[in-house]
Amino acid sequence: MTPRALGLWFAHRQKGAGSVERVRLGGLTVSAEGLGCMGMSSVYGAADWDESVATIRRALDLGVTLIDTAAAYGIGHNEVLVGRAIAGRRDEVQLATKFGLDFTTGRGKVVVRNEPDAIKTAADASLLRLGTDHIDLFYLHRVDPAVPFEDSIGALAELVQEGKVRHIGLSEVTGDQLRAAHAIHPIAAVQSEYSLWTRDPETVVAEAARELGVGLVAYSPLGRGFLTGTVDPARLAPDDGRRRLPRFSDEAAAGNQAVADGVRRVAESRGATAGQVAIAWVAAQSGRLGIPVVPIPGTKRVAWVEQNAAALAVRLTAEEIAALDELAAQVVGARY
Repeated sequence: MTPRALGLWFAHRQKGAGSVERVRLGGLTVSAEGLGCMGMSSVYGAADWDESVATIRRALDLGVTLIDTAAAYGIGHNEVLVGRAIAGRRDEVQLATKFGLDFTTGRGKVVVRNEPDAIKTAADASLLRLGTDHIDLFYLHRVDPAVPFEDSIGALAELVQEGKVRHIGLSEVTGDQLRAAHAIHPIAAVQSEYSLWTRDPETVVAEAARELGVGLVAYSPLGRGFLTGTVDPARLAPDDGRRRLPRFSDEAAAGNQAVADGVRRVAESRGATAGQVAIAWVAAQSGRLGIPVVPIPGTKRVAWVEQNAAALAVRLTAEEIAALDELAAQVVGARY
């Protein structure tokens, strides 16, 4: 690990108000584990507003202060929910949201919108829904190849100058895209799917992130729930988006059970849950990759956020990490 990475990771680890450590993503100090709120509004079937609000507030009580949402989640619903949940506790939160995926065009599919004017309009709309005067971490949700990248990053830089945004993030980008953006304005974090069964960031963006001192925020560290061993793909709700994912098809899920079983075996030997081991593995990759890695497991229930928050207390041994590493070769099915 480079001296710069050591400074970004180890020297900035400290205890927060709750039981969760604090780390640095660029210039932003956050909890070492965050909370993904997408499932409270979309993708994973029905959710309860009151339980979702209680889950966010319980996360804050536990010291999980990086709260992740997006304008696209429930077409604004999720930002409104998050805003209500953190009302009166805004100073405890590092609030992350995303812009640029438009589900409202009526074209039957999502449209990526990264034009400067659209970015500034999106920021104002997010601020209104969230009930805040600034966004701590504002992510470009997906890159639009039709818009010059420098124009998009330039618009974000202007939002920082205006005080509406504190730090800029990118989601699902390559190393070259990260370098291009960072040359225009410092990037605090890249958010990508990263887990025991989705390891693309290791080869796609980690090297550039290490060079630039950019953190990795890992969404779906639980393999969209599969790695917990509590999800039966055959019993998912009809409106659960995982039904469309190849790894959750009947044939693939049967093969992937071996991966979940491997996680379970390590968990049983440690007296932990499978979900905690899966999260602990993601967090443990910080040292190997030379960058801060912050998992943001998503949930919509208090019981699960309590369990997930305890995951960072699980310190995996080198032997356990090696055994878990081998599971990636057994994954059946493409990511999408």
